Amino acid sequence: DHYYERGAELKSHTAALFSNWTDRFSTEVRVSMLDLDNRQNSRSGVRDLGVFGEAQVETWADVDGDGAFSRAVVYLGTDDSRQANDLDYEALNLKLAANYELGNHLITAGFEQDDLDVYNLFIQHVETENRFDEECNPGNPNGCIDAFREARPDDIYYGNAAPSNDPFQGAAEWAYKINTAYLQDEWVTMGGDLTLVFGIRYDWYSSSDRPAYNQNFVDRQGFDNTETIDGLDLLQPRLGFNWTVTPELSVRGGIGLYSGGNPNVWLSNNFSNDGFRIAQLRERTIERDPPPPENCGEGRDFSLFDIPLAGGGNPLYDVPQCLVDAIAFADPNSGVNALDPTFELPKAWKYNLGMTYDFADGYLVNADLMYTKAEDSAIVINGTMEQTGFAPDGRPVYNDPRFFNSDYILTNVTGPDAESLQFSVNLSKRYENGFDWSLGYAWTDSKDVSPMTSSVAFSNYANISVRDPNNPGLSTSNYNIPHRFSFRLGYSAYWWGDNRTNFTLVGSHNEGRPYSFTFASDDGDGGQFGDPPNIGDWISNRHLLYVPSGIDDPLVQFADSFNTDAFFEFVENNGLSKYAGQIAPRNEFNSDWWTWFDIRVEQEFPAFAEGHKLAGWIVIKNFCNLINDEWCVLRQVSFPRRQGIVDMQISDDGKQYIYEEFIQPSGQGRVTDPSLWEVRVGLTYRF
Repeated sequence: DHYYERGAELKSHTAALFSNWTDRFSTEVRVSMLDLDNRQNSRSGVRDLGVFGEAQVETWADVDGDGAFSRAVVYLGTDDSRQANDLDYEALNLKLAANYELGNHLITAGFEQDDLDVYNLFIQHVETENRFDEECNPGNPNGCIDAFREARPDDIYYGNAAPSNDPFQGAAEWAYKINTAYLQDEWVTMGGDLTLVFGIRYDWYSSSDRPAYNQNFVDRQGFDNTETIDGLDLLQPRLGFNWTVTPELSVRGGIGLYSGGNPNVWLSNNFSNDGFRIAQLRERTIERDPPPPENCGEGRDFSLFDIPLAGGGNPLYDVPQCLVDAIAFADPNSGVNALDPTFELPKAWKYNLGMTYDFADGYLVNADLMYTKAEDSAIVINGTMEQTGFAPDGRPVYNDPRFFNSDYILTNVTGPDAESLQFSVNLSKRYENGFDWSLGYAWTDSKDVSPMTSSVAFSNYANISVRDPNNPGLSTSNYNIPHRFSFRLGYSAYWWGDNRTNFTLVGSHNEGRPYSFTFASDDGDGGQFGDPPNIGDWISNRHLLYVPSGIDDPLVQFADSFNTDAFFEFVENNGLSKYAGQIAPRNEFNSDWWTWFDIRVEQEFPAFAEGHKLAGWIVIKNFCNLINDEWCVLRQVSFPRRQGIVDMQISDDGKQYIYEEFIQPSGQGRVTDPSLWEVRVGLTYRF
């Protein structure tokens, strides 16, 4: 169910002093303090038993009776990333700014400093993650459900602070400062028709904290894991203009270099995951030589009902004692998150050009064009993978000798980097009778190398479909919405004295998010594409699908159980046939279009004093879904935007793929929150 409460307690204090020293010179001094206490509390479990660990139960079904089975996973309990998750920070901001008018120029100069103290508690699998996924298939669709009923997980993941098993001892605390100096000249010329803005901004970072030094990591990688952002800096020039060409036409534009916006949790991971502080175990990897008595059981076929459990001894609520003991005796050589010593601040050049034209009959047109070109975008790579050869279609094949304890490096994209081209146009008109409307269209072509979807280094590495895991290449972005149409219809009138009545209807119609087709699993002997040897593909649905040119494709051997008719029909119906004999590119397919409408009605009433108004309002979000619960439903391929459709292995000689099973994908699912209608009613007092 993965239910949890997410919220925050925010305390903010600000003091500011504005001073006008002369008619031309003014200053601002501002000090702000912010204390943010985030919370992500599980709502899975029973009060007397505590938090319920995560269970993943695989299911199979022939949904439409065509012989092609779909695979789905049922999630129960607290998801692995919410079992010990607390990110808090204190921020102190200092701002000093001055403005000086010099003829037609307004000169602005300033300095700002953001001082952040970060507390990050994040350990996955503290309450365990139990996977029931190896005893079911199209021939035994309910096998995993039976295993769950008997409490026989195929894999158990457990993580905690080592050696204490106290998650709070796995928290990391660190601090850093962002310093900014800037200078700007706003020049009004041509009789006020042209405004030019020239500016320059300089950012530099400082920090005295470093992750704990790990010699094992140094021996593996050749550099140490104590690198931070201390000393990184960036100079950012910017230019903008606004030109009133005629009373009807104005033109605007700009160019500039921008940085920032990268979550500090990406850096915080390096302090938490230093290889000593936290240990992560997988039940099949805890055996040691000689085997200790606390091993979970003989082989893998045991029940949680039959082995000792910590705490109250309740399966899934309590951790197997063998795993608790294994953490206590764990070798302090876990995987490390680290910053590349050559890391540069991610940045992007932005160019924009726009215009507004006011027709004499009240029509107003706005059009804007923006191009963004990124440099040094952030990306996470696996530092312990070693390329061992090539797959039949030419993609690289890797091996990870540390499999479950890999090192993940935060570094920069090399080669072609992210870029985005956006065009938008809007037409609007107001009428004297109180009506107004607007129509808009936006087109976007956005590409990136890594979407960096998550807070966790491993998730940022894994939650992307790839041809090459350590070099994904430039492709359509996960966030790209190619086409979006929007409209607004409004009406305002005074039906009752000077009390205004407003009606507003807004809506949007947009193409869905992109997604990819992938191999569902690739757990051949020893693992393929860098997945852990001998223990299967623990990054499922990751590797982009090779589309056979036909039944006789020399690179593919179809198993007798493979449903070739259903597979090639699926290939044809879903636009994959144009990539026959190739690897289907990332994010080349889009989910369905989505339409929604919102309505707002507001009525003013007389209040207690002259000039005061009381307004009552009602907002209906996704109004069309209120009329019919099948309307205005958002359906899309679920995160992380990929569908695995083929189980495969690579032949012993490495020359052919063996397509073992065609899996009918579950398709596009209903996204709950945006698909629901919602009614809000409120009062506003204006004075």
